[in-house]
Amino acid sequence: MNREGHEDVKFFYGTEVEHTPAFGMPTLFVVGIQEQEWIGYNLNGRGHIYFGANQSFPNPDINDAAAWKPWEDMIRGFLDRDYLCTLDIDVRCVEGLLESGLCDYRNFIPMISVKMPYIRQLGYNATLKLDDRDFAATNPGVWCHSIHDLQNWDRFTDWSKYTKDETL
Repeated sequence: MNREGHEDVKFFYGTEVEHTPAFGMPTLFVVGIQEQEWIGYNLNGRGHIYFGANQSFPNPDINDAAAWKPWEDMIRGFLDRDYLCTLDIDVRCVEGLLESGLCDYRNFIPMISVKMPYIRQLGYNATLKLDDRDFAATNPGVWCHSIHDLQNWDRFTDWSKYTKDETL
């Protein structure tokens, strides 16, 4: 992700501005794989850790254990110590995330990113369909949501809110 002032950054502090269970919490943002010792050193009393910041999660295949394992190990260490942990992943990685077991933790927030450029140009009738990988494969059905209704202002985070953090 191209983000001014965040070139070669591994950690940064800020307040969680995205509308998740961690909204408003002082947060340590972790870019890429980092050693648990350094994450712990940089926590400074913060109770929320946002892993995969700046879209740094690599989007591995479902069964790519070599790519998933370091992320699982890094995050699980803090989940086991009752930190609230978010992992920002692309929607393509959901099945791999389920294989990891991280979703079994009550203090884990899977942040599933669905890139939808030019959302305002899709028109009033655009619909987001939460589907299954095949007919009746894993879900009881599908859920359809009006994109217009999903763009509720109480869930909107303006880009300017992402400029108040402090890089380390």
